[in-house]
Amino acid sequence: MPKVVDHQARRRQLSEALWRVVSRDGVEAVSVRNVAAEAGCSPGALRHYFPEQSDLVASALALVSDRFAARIAALDIPGPPVEVIQAYCEQMIPLDEERRIEAEVWFGFVTRARHDPSLDALTRRVHQDLRAFLAQLLPYINAAPTEVDRLHALIDGFTVHLLLYPDHLSPDTVRAELRTHLRSIANP
Repeated sequence: MPKVVDHQARRRQLSEALWRVVSRDGVEAVSVRNVAAEAGCSPGALRHYFPEQSDLVASALALVSDRFAARIAALDIPGPPVEVIQAYCEQMIPLDEERRIEAEVWFGFVTRARHDPSLDALTRRVHQDLRAFLAQLLPYINAAPTEVDRLHALIDGFTVHLLLYPDHLSPDTVRAELRTHLRSIANP
């Protein structure tokens, strides 16, 4: 009997192998050969799913967005609006190992996107989608629409600080600072 392969699951596994390469060795180490070795397959097998390296990178970045969307969809937070909005915002910040790796991959390729038009279009779209998502949240706390850029910058700043200086900020400090900010822009 022929082997049945879940192609979607295999593509996800290969994207996760790229994540591990980036997390361990940096974005510069991403190559078909290195990712295939990390995934335990041949470069030819990887190319079956991703004919071009850019296809693999785009899939890995899309997986970051997919995981964020899945976490958001799974949230069911009862409580005051500020706490609910905070829970959503926290899904964008690397407060645990999974989100740290996602952020490393994301920021590694955002930097590369400055010189790669195919990546640039993808990262700009995700940036705009995140901004639109935050804009949808602000009415729940009656915050001024002008606060969206400030909140987005705060989230990005926390992310960069947690990635670059993990000993400087703790997840609890980030949560407390985010809560303080959300309370400061909320209008009861």
